[in-house]
Amino acid sequence: MTIGILGAGQLGQMLAQAGIALGQDCVFLDPAEAPCAAVMGDHLSADYDDADALAQLARRSDVVTLEFENVPVATLDTLAQSVPVHPGSRSLACAQDRAEEKALFDRLGIATPTYRLVDSADALREALRDVGAPAVLKNRRFGYDGKGQSVLKSTDDVDAAWDAVGGQPSILEAFVPFQREVSMVAARATDGAMRFYPVTENVHRDGILRLSTPQQDDPLTDAARQATRAVAEALDHVGVLAFEFFDRDGELVANEFAPRVHNSGHWTQDGAVRVRSAVGRHASDPGLCHGQHHRPGRSRGRPVGHRWRLRAQLRQGAAPRAQGGACECGRSGCRHPDPALAGRSRRLDLRPAAAG
Repeated sequence: MTIGILGAGQLGQMLAQAGIALGQDCVFLDPAEAPCAAVMGDHLSADYDDADALAQLARRSDVVTLEFENVPVATLDTLAQSVPVHPGSRSLACAQDRAEEKALFDRLGIATPTYRLVDSADALREALRDVGAPAVLKNRRFGYDGKGQSVLKSTDDVDAAWDAVGGQPSILEAFVPFQREVSMVAARATDGAMRFYPVTENVHRDGILRLSTPQQDDPLTDAARQATRAVAEALDHVGVLAFEFFDRDGELVANEFAPRVHNSGHWTQDGAVRVRSAVGRHASDPGLCHGQHHRPGRSRGRPVGHRWRLRAQLRQGAAPRAQGGACECGRSGCRHPDPALAGRSRRLDLRPAAAG
């Protein structure tokens, strides 16, 4: 089986590592000339809305998935006419727009921060009076790792905050006085069966995730599973879904979800959860690890010719790691050209924790 992957960055490389170890081939569509995942399979260098490239990807793939959200929804709809696409465009469209995402949470009865939609500086000023300060202004679309956001401490910050988000349609959220940031990673197969992984406690610094620690028997496990299942089923999502929450005095408050593999769940990579879900298999249980550091660092290149040796090693059961970090731009899963690893990460003990 050949898996088509939209995006060939760090997360695409991880997907391919898992797929090759399961006997799957991968082909990537990515506009970059030499993205890091190109070492793992064939790479179609074209825009995501290139009709010829989409037709070629569909012909060469038995199923298509994606590594990140910033792919046009129309691309998934086009591909879905010829080949199964997991997740589908409903998940992608919702994840791309914070307003749609919040509306979904509201419909499902999932708690969110108090929020208002704004489309001008005047609307922002009025919304801040409703929401109260401090508050966070976020672009509705295309924000990541703290980008496209601004903190407002009073109405004096309105004009600067509006400029900081580029005057784009945005959402104003009240500050949440949380004790922890946590996430739930789940995988949903084509038959609707779901696998949930432990609640993971996350530590961010400068808007970037630095440490993820799975929690065994976390008291918020049931609530996190319930919310994650509700979102996955509402969207008929197939594949991995990661849901980020704030823990506010023992209550989960939704932050956002990602319809893809997620850096807070990289420790599950040996379970190949996304690949298994996309091809119709149930996700496996990778056991519990002690945690994982995410350390942005400079890339270390290897020639593209290295890919065939690397793929052979993966088929034989080797598991080189390329996860959790970012290139020197600081973004996890960036699009910067690099014919080898996009980052590096120091894995802690990833064996199941010893009993007692």
